[in-house]
Amino acid sequence: MRTIDLAQPLRRGMPQSPNHPPFRMALERRHGDLLRPDGGSAANEIIVMGGHVGTHVDALAHVSQDGLLYGGLRPADISDHLGFGALGIDTFEPYVGRALLLDVAAVHKVPVLPAGYEITPDDLERAAAGLEPRTGDVLLVGTGWSRHWADATAFIGRERGVPGPGEAAGRWLAGHRPRAVGGETIAFEHLAPGQGHATLPVHRILLVESGVNIVETMKLDGLLDSGAREFTLVLNPLPVVGATGAPVRPLALLPDPDPGAPAPPAPPRDSAAATDGSRPDGGDGS
Repeated sequence: MRTIDLAQPLRRGMPQSPNHPPFRMALERRHGDLLRPDGGSAANEIIVMGGHVGTHVDALAHVSQDGLLYGGLRPADISDHLGFGALGIDTFEPYVGRALLLDVAAVHKVPVLPAGYEITPDDLERAAAGLEPRTGDVLLVGTGWSRHWADATAFIGRERGVPGPGEAAGRWLAGHRPRAVGGETIAFEHLAPGQGHATLPVHRILLVESGVNIVETMKLDGLLDSGAREFTLVLNPLPVVGATGAPVRPLALLPDPDPGAPAPPAPPRDSAAATDGSRPDGGDGS
């Protein structure tokens, strides 16, 4: 069995949504600050972070529409200053099961989709060719965006936008009734150049209307390079009581490769994806 870690490393200054408290870690006690009689010492840290920073799972309590949460619940009826008594991330049951990787970047023969590209239902249909999404699966959408992790400006995409599913693609995903969906960006959405998080229709469709959790800021580059499309996924966010989201370290479990089988084709690297919002196939998106 081969394991691929799908979590981005947590560190100060990492790319994140500006809507959430940043990750901070500092050593509260250093070795030598306190010595035991036998000469032993220990170090420990303090960690401060928002629930939607780094690789994380959105709880159903995260988003409301017209004053209502999933199931028609009113936030004021199920929450107080301590958090949510229903729909919080602590209600997410650990998942170990089938997952499918819908590699939209590979569909367009690029390692990374262009900034600001809107994923369509046709893109997802093509990425799912030969696969059979089943109710309760986890569906991951590959854009290649985690390859930009080291460049925070590009990753956040304030100016040029970020690739992701548009509203129609969100309905395509919800229509397959997955347990959860996931992607590589800080918001599982198509973010147009200069628009930021002005509206989040895919969050509304998945969290509020369909009761489908979202995994964001996943590290999928290694999985994309592996050529795997169907695998076992371990998904178990921290059970922070009443929280609207929590960090997670997803793991993809793949069978050991057959020594006699040909290696999967490497993703194209001879041409970088455009970053101006143009279509991956060279069109202007009109």
